[in-house]
Amino acid sequence: MTVSTLNLLRNQIDITQVPFSDRGSRLLVNQYPGQSRLYVKLAERLIGLEPGLETYLQRPPFIQDLCLVNNAGDVLDFEVAASAEMLEFQTRIGVFRLAFQDTETLTFGLPPNTSGGLRFCAQTELHRRTGTGGELKRVRNLAYATNGEIVKNKVSASGNGRVIEFIVQARDDCAITLHFSDRDDLSHPVLPFSAARRNAEKRWRNWFERVPPVSKPYRQKYAYAWWVMINNLVSPLGTITYEAMMPTKALYVGIWLWDSALHAIAFRHVDPELARNQLRVMLAHQLSDGMLP
Repeated sequence: MTVSTLNLLRNQIDITQVPFSDRGSRLLVNQYPGQSRLYVKLAERLIGLEPGLETYLQRPPFIQDLCLVNNAGDVLDFEVAASAEMLEFQTRIGVFRLAFQDTETLTFGLPPNTSGGLRFCAQTELHRRTGTGGELKRVRNLAYATNGEIVKNKVSASGNGRVIEFIVQARDDCAITLHFSDRDDLSHPVLPFSAARRNAEKRWRNWFERVPPVSKPYRQKYAYAWWVMINNLVSPLGTITYEAMMPTKALYVGIWLWDSALHAIAFRHVDPELARNQLRVMLAHQLSDGMLP
C-alpha cells in the first residue's frame, strides 16, 4: 500500500466516536457530537489519582470545550474532515488544521494571514472527596505556544482548571501547540505547521508502505483496520515496558493476554519486532509461580 492509502481514510474516521491519536501517544482528540467543540482525554488509568480500575472512564477530559475562535474571540462553527495524519476544520475565516507534532504535542495550523486562535478549559487538577475532607491532585502539566504574533493571552479560573483564550496574528505558516507532560520542564519547539504535517504524513506513509496488499474491494476497510492498529499503540510508560497496542485507548485502557496475542499475529506482517513486543509486554510481568497476570 502507498501514500494513496491515506486518501482512503478520509471520511472514514468519525472523531465524535473514535479518538484522533497517533502512534505511541496517550492523547485522544474527540469532537462533542453535533457541536463545533473538541476535547482531549488521556489514555491512562492514573490510579494514583483516582483509586479503582475503571474510574478513568468517568474522569473529565483534560482539555474541555476547545473552540476555534476569530480575532474577537467569537466561536467559529466548523465542518471537519479527518485523515490519518491530520484533521481539517473548515470555518468562515478559513481552514484550521490539527496534527501531532510528537507524542506529547498537538499542533494547530491557522489560516494564513488571519487573526484567530483557540479557547479551551484545561482541567489540570482533580478533586476527590475523602472521609475527612478532600484532595486536589495534579493530573498533567500543559504548555501552549505559537510561532505567530500574540494578540491575546487571557487566563481565567474555572473550577479546578483554567480557561485559556489564545489569539494570534498568523503568518503564512503559523502554528499553536499544546504540549502535555508530567515533567516540570515544558520547553518544546514550535514547528511551522507544514513541517509538523509533513512529519506526520511521513510516519503514516512509512507504516502503510509495509502493509501487505489486498484486493481492491477490501482496500478502504483494510486501510481503516491498519489505522486502528497503529492508532492504538502506546509508548512504554509505568508498568507497560514495551510499545504495545491497547484494544482501544478510549474505553479499554490496558494490555490483555488474549488481545496481545492476536495483535502480535497481525503485526508480524509489518514489523516482527513490534509483534514480539506484544508478547514481551506480558512476559515482563510473569509471576514467580510462572503465571501471567
